[in-house]
Amino acid sequence: MSVRAETAIPSADADPACTAAAPLPVLGRDVRVPLVTGGEVTYAALDYAASAPALQRVWDDVAAYAPYYGSVHRGAGYLSQLSTDLFENSRKTVAEFLGCREADQVVFTRSTTDSLNLLAGVLPAGTRVFVFETEHHASLLPWEQRDDLTVTYLDAPSSPRQAVDTLEKALATREPYGPALVCVTGASNVTGELWPVRELAAAAHAHGARIVLDAAQLAPHHPVDIAGLDVDWVAFSGHKLYAPFGAGVLAGRADWLQAAEPYLAGGGASRTVARREDGGVAVEWHTTAARHEAGSPNVIGVYAIASACKALTEAGFDALVARERQLIAKVRAGLAEVAQVKVLSLFGDDAARVGVLSFVVEGWNSSHFAAALSAEYGIGVRDGLFCAHPLVRTLLGSDPQDPGECGAPDARPGERSLNAIRVSFGAGTPDEHVERFVRAVKELVTEGARWSYRTEEGRCVPDRGAAV
Repeated sequence: MSVRAETAIPSADADPACTAAAPLPVLGRDVRVPLVTGGEVTYAALDYAASAPALQRVWDDVAAYAPYYGSVHRGAGYLSQLSTDLFENSRKTVAEFLGCREADQVVFTRSTTDSLNLLAGVLPAGTRVFVFETEHHASLLPWEQRDDLTVTYLDAPSSPRQAVDTLEKALATREPYGPALVCVTGASNVTGELWPVRELAAAAHAHGARIVLDAAQLAPHHPVDIAGLDVDWVAFSGHKLYAPFGAGVLAGRADWLQAAEPYLAGGGASRTVARREDGGVAVEWHTTAARHEAGSPNVIGVYAIASACKALTEAGFDALVARERQLIAKVRAGLAEVAQVKVLSLFGDDAARVGVLSFVVEGWNSSHFAAALSAEYGIGVRDGLFCAHPLVRTLLGSDPQDPGECGAPDARPGERSLNAIRVSFGAGTPDEHVERFVRAVKELVTEGARWSYRTEEGRCVPDRGAAV
């Protein structure tokens, strides 16, 4: 008889205060950091697009489970049975969160990158892959690792309609007419803009292609429904969904997953192993999700994802989306008041988006600006090309600019200032953090930095004791 994990391990209650007017409680919300100008301030974490802070609910659930940790699918003991039950129940929770169809499989991986590399490995030989140049490297690069796939890179569109038209034209003219896969993001990790996933899926299927949705930036901000969007697969990472511990998900159609060799060979993926007469071994592989989950799984990471899925569902995406739109409007309105700031966009100001915005500031190197936000205001943002180099180059233009004060020393000539600043936020962001960010941008542009900065190991950092 299996041990029911949910009856053995206490689960954190949903916070009734989490409404559209209040952020979800996250770890680190009270962390104080030093400023180079003196004193301390509560850290404003505005780099959610890279890794979101863990929800307090997730941390509490994991802490409650930790004493019960045991081997999964391997042991007869109570803790092993309990952990196995928790692991498989987490799979069901994720399937419900994603609106999976009855025949879909949920495979646990390490990250979005791992998920898309797994999918690249199971594609039938000869598959044509279509991917926009605007993709994050995790969904842009895996297809190049196989010599028997053909990759077509599509130009950056200037509107959602153009994205659909571009894809339809590419699919209609493909030769030979064999298996095909379209890979597209749900929300850009650079601009935050929402892509027309349902329309792209319809175009793909109309031309006999399948489609995988990179939901790394979409799932933390909006509901993702595999059946409703009519996509074939969805990939996302736990660490962007307020769940740390290095786990990810690939969910969707089972046929190509079942037909391919296992992603990793080893225990857990194999059903039976026997010696052959010729001295080798004969292996029968699982046809379930276990086929691509060899080795001891990341139980805590998987449980953290399931906990985050429950927390977001209970908080209600309608409320979360409504509050995030308020934060987006506040940031955009504040940046619009600074003439030197240019917000990067593919689809224009009216495009729907999540809480991710990238911009450049006239007269500033982006690394220098981001360093000043951190050192002088306690605000954490990101600078660079955001692992989406082709997209950022397109948005910034390819003409070399004069090198800035800071930047990676190994950059190619003229590229030191070819970078941008990204601010990103979500369900755990207090209003005060975005308000402080807007004030800081205005002060830095009008008054300049109050400290001197230098490049150290490729990063712009404040000089010790070198106030301006």
